[in-house]
Amino acid sequence: MLAVRDLSITYQNNKVLDGFSLNLEQGDIFALLGESGSGKSSALRFIAGLDNAKGGRVELGGRELSIDGGHKIMPELREIGMVFQDYALFPHMTVEKNIAFGISHLRKKTQKLHVNALLEMVDLSGIEKKYPHQLSGGEQQRVALARALAPSPKLLLLDEPFSNLDKNHRDKLIFQVRDILKQSSVTSILVTHDRDEANMLADKVGTIENKHLIEEKK
Repeated sequence: MLAVRDLSITYQNNKVLDGFSLNLEQGDIFALLGESGSGKSSALRFIAGLDNAKGGRVELGGRELSIDGGHKIMPELREIGMVFQDYALFPHMTVEKNIAFGISHLRKKTQKLHVNALLEMVDLSGIEKKYPHQLSGGEQQRVALARALAPSPKLLLLDEPFSNLDKNHRDKLIFQVRDILKQSSVTSILVTHDRDEANMLADKVGTIENKHLIEEKK
């Protein structure tokens, strides 16, 4: 489903990744570990099409997205969803409108059916008229996940999505998110610095060491 080849990223003459490569199958959940500044989020941003690189290529579902460090397909056309550390929900929109944001091209009735199905999937049925400030951190994160899944992406990228939660709420949410990702069969990459978090959520784990990706056996 996903192939990243020989990714090299340099910032201000500082090479952070050199020859990073990754292959994932349909439905794989992969956790990418590494210390701060190791290039975890940089790899994610290149895959998403948000940043260029010195070299590397990305293929998703057999379609070439990036080559030679530059982008062939724009981010909005890549069929990639993202969930951020700060959730990035629109504060002026209800939960329903947040989730429907990426499927606004569908008929209203179809949008509503899709939103309701996603809310049921993330176990938040009945909150569609609430606003983000009325929700707990865990609820906001699940709404952000539902919004990212709404357009049926081929790949989901999660950039430290649990770091703002306390441990009790975090551990429960990690298992909930894993169930949701498995139910939707979407290939996913989690960026984290927390090994316990990686082991709980992911099928496969890799660590960035010496600018390369080292995959580990679970």
